[in-house]
Amino acid sequence: MGVIGIQLVVTMVMASIMQKIIPHYSFARWLLCNGSLRWYQHPTEEELRILAGKQQKGKSKKDRKYNGHIESKPLTIPKDIDLHLETKSVTEVDTFALHYFPEYQWLVDFTVAATVVYLVTEVYYNFMKPTQEMNISLVWCLLVLSFAIKVLFSLTTHYFKVKDGGEKSVCVTFGFFFFVKAMAVLIVTENYLEFGLETGFTNFSDSAMQFLEKQGLESQGPVSKLTFKFFLAIFCSLIGAFLTFPGLRLAQMHLDALNLTTEKITQ
Repeated sequence: MGVIGIQLVVTMVMASIMQKIIPHYSFARWLLCNGSLRWYQHPTEEELRILAGKQQKGKSKKDRKYNGHIESKPLTIPKDIDLHLETKSVTEVDTFALHYFPEYQWLVDFTVAATVVYLVTEVYYNFMKPTQEMNISLVWCLLVLSFAIKVLFSLTTHYFKVKDGGEKSVCVTFGFFFFVKAMAVLIVTENYLEFGLETGFTNFSDSAMQFLEKQGLESQGPVSKLTFKFFLAIFCSLIGAFLTFPGLRLAQMHLDALNLTTEKITQ
C-alpha cells in the first residue's frame, strides 16, 4: 500500500502553493483585511479637551509634586460629551499587533489547502476507484485537527498564565464536567444512544489484528474497549475545556453587540 500517482502529485503541488503563493495571497489575511472589518480610532487628548470645554493650562501651584517631578491633575471628561469616533478599515499593518495572528493565518490557510486536497482526492476516488492506495486526504484532515488542537492548547495555557483571573477555574471546572459527561454517555448502551462506536471499534480492532498478523506479530488487539473509552473521554474533556471559555467570551461579545444595536434602533 503506497501513496503514489495522482495523490502524490496533488500533495506536492499544494505544498508548493503553500510555500510560494499563500504567503503573498493569504485567504486568512484577506478575511480580516478586505475592508469589511473596521476599528474605532481613539481620540487625542486635545480633542477630548475641546469637546469637554477645557483648555490646556500651564503649571500652577495646585500641581502635585512627587519625587521631585510635577504631576498635573488627571484630565476628567464628562460622559455626555458629543463624541464621534472615526472608523478605519483593518489593514495588514494592524494585524501585526494581534496576538496569535500567525497561528490563525497558518490554520486557516492550511485548512483551505487541505479542503482542496480532500475534494480533488474524493473526485479521484470516485472516478478511478483505486484499491491499493492510501487516501492521503485523511492525513491532511488529521493535520488540520492537530493544528487546531495545538492552537487551542496554546490559548488555554495563556489563560493559566494570567494572575487573578477566572479563566483558569472555568477551564478546569468545565474540563471535569465534560469528562464526567463523556464517561456517562459512553457507559450508556447503544440501545439508547447509538453512535456506531461499538461497530467502529470492532472493525478497527479486526483490521489492526489482521495487519499485525500479516507482519508476523501476535496481538489480541491494539487496545481494550474500556481503555479506548477512557482515552476518548479524556479527549472530549480536553476539547470541552479548550472551547468553553472562548465560547463564553464569543457569546458575551455577541450579546453585547445585539444590545448595542437594539439601543441604537430604539434611540
